[in-house]
Amino acid sequence: MRAQRAGSFVGALAAVIAMAGLLALPAHAQRGTRDGEWPNYAGDREGMKYSPLDQITNDNVGDLEVAWRWKTADQELQASNPAWRGGRYEDTPLMIDGLLYTVTPLGLVAALDPATGETQWVHDPKAYTAGRPANVGFLHRGLAYWTDGTEQRLLLGTNDARLVSIDLRTGEPDPDFGVDGSVDIMVGIRDAVRGTNFAARRALIAGDVVVVGNAIADGFRTKEMPPGDVQAYDVRTGRKLWTFHTIPKEYEAGYETWLNGSAEYTGNANVWNGMAYDPELDYVYLPTSTPTHNEYGGNRPGDNLYAESLVCVDAKTGERIWHFQAVHHGIWDYDFAQRPILADITVDGRPIKAIIQVSKQAFTYVFDRATGEPVWPIEERPVPQSTVPGERTAPTQPFPTKPPPFDIQGTTEDTLLDFTPELREMALERLQQFEYGPLFTPPSEKGTIFLPGLLGGNNWGGAGFDPETSMLYVPSRTGATMYRLLPGDPAQTNLGYVQDRQRGIAESMTLEGLPLFKPPYSRMTAIDMSRGEIVWQSAMGNGPRNHPLLQDLDLPPLGNESMTTSVLVTKSLVFGTMTKGRTPDRWGDEEADRQLMYAFDKEDGSHLRTFLLDGRSAAAPMTYMHEGKQYVVVATGSANTAELVALSLP
Repeated sequence: MRAQRAGSFVGALAAVIAMAGLLALPAHAQRGTRDGEWPNYAGDREGMKYSPLDQITNDNVGDLEVAWRWKTADQELQASNPAWRGGRYEDTPLMIDGLLYTVTPLGLVAALDPATGETQWVHDPKAYTAGRPANVGFLHRGLAYWTDGTEQRLLLGTNDARLVSIDLRTGEPDPDFGVDGSVDIMVGIRDAVRGTNFAARRALIAGDVVVVGNAIADGFRTKEMPPGDVQAYDVRTGRKLWTFHTIPKEYEAGYETWLNGSAEYTGNANVWNGMAYDPELDYVYLPTSTPTHNEYGGNRPGDNLYAESLVCVDAKTGERIWHFQAVHHGIWDYDFAQRPILADITVDGRPIKAIIQVSKQAFTYVFDRATGEPVWPIEERPVPQSTVPGERTAPTQPFPTKPPPFDIQGTTEDTLLDFTPELREMALERLQQFEYGPLFTPPSEKGTIFLPGLLGGNNWGGAGFDPETSMLYVPSRTGATMYRLLPGDPAQTNLGYVQDRQRGIAESMTLEGLPLFKPPYSRMTAIDMSRGEIVWQSAMGNGPRNHPLLQDLDLPPLGNESMTTSVLVTKSLVFGTMTKGRTPDRWGDEEADRQLMYAFDKEDGSHLRTFLLDGRSAAAPMTYMHEGKQYVVVATGSANTAELVALSLP
């Protein structure tokens, strides 16, 4: 399958001009993890989550100990008002010019001493006063950093739908940016309600342009929702430069894929986690999410571009260059939750400037980032069709031929657990209570169990890439979801069908809490991106080996049932973090009620150490060098347990 292109451009000339502009930037403006810093959410501007630091190695990772802890600056605020409590701390800090920068669950930005965690300054945009935001509540996943070599700014997308610019040195709002240091990104967005159903998300710096996506509420009662427009602003003044409509307007290409005028009222298709920027091409890459609503598309017939797509746009104009849609007419919540990775790889002797996009479906899509051409073929294959009245599913879906899936796909008899014949028979009997089948088996009125579930596969934690070895490291989870559709009650909704939210559904997908499908229930996968092949897979955690149904069995690590996973790659190690799921906590698991971080050997995936951290979160770790010492830092906990934990060698 070919990615679809739009517009004409003189590629070689554009690349030369862009490169000349890049080389003209001050060295200060091009810093990255090679300097021992961590100036971007995913480390460098390529999004690799990689650092070449090597003070912490396979031989001494067992000696890592807590160097300092920092309790978030918003804990008094959370304690002062019940409406402000409960936010998870999922930020990955930045390390720039000898200071660490972080954003707390309530949106306070703080600068810290990287050796001690001592607070240097705090800025409070007071976004929490607009009320608890939709979806995941009070939550932030990163700051953006801009510099021209003289001025330095932190850019924050807030829960009350603003884009805020903060002076890096003082923590004060930039008076030249917008009004008092912020711009309102809700202006011009159809049907948006501040905080309640519309919030800003992590910004991206693209030269002197700052691009910001949003998070539209996923709790659907009507077919009308705000669209997930992506907007760009001048980073110095806050002047709006362009808007990309992820649900196209009538005058834009793609509108014809929304039948019956459904583009006029359908919303979502958000860019909610992260974007990528190539300064040589001056292109921005937008990974988008599912349109309204996640489980039923009868109110929005058609393929629904540009939902669940990777869209390449011009950074200065927002003009679409090319796009690839990974899910046609999505009804599984298989949004692109991950930030893409820009990587230079060599395949069959041919150097390729690639963009790598992992997915909830456990696919790894790889494209030439200038043209959108797949590096390996992507095939449209027939998939099962919906039997729900009013639903018209796409007859085919795209399947990458390489690399192989990094986690289980499909709820078939072949994917059921098979520790013993008796357990397999029990799992089969339970499975037959539902509709089931291969990947992309649609939701049903009986109830369809599908795998990967709505949380993936891989989710917002994304993947990490080692540019020296061309190895991609992908943490993932094996967790099923069941969608049962019920006719919408006209007195409560104008949606044709809604998801059955009854309690107890999750229990029906297990054997006394034991997952029905084969482990490991979370894993780390290493993929050689020069060959498109899996090199190794390792379980993340012991999993439910103490479960009563497994007590007499001699089993390897099964992997903990997790909510989501993240990754950090260094010169010699790969770290994976996770939030614990339900099952392992019930059977005397020593890892219960903790955030977990695992260290693996990069060469063979051997497990080197498990870190048990207080609090439950899912933040991606980062690393930096300060005064000759390497630190690994990760955010943990929520509300009054939220803190940064820094690890270092003695």
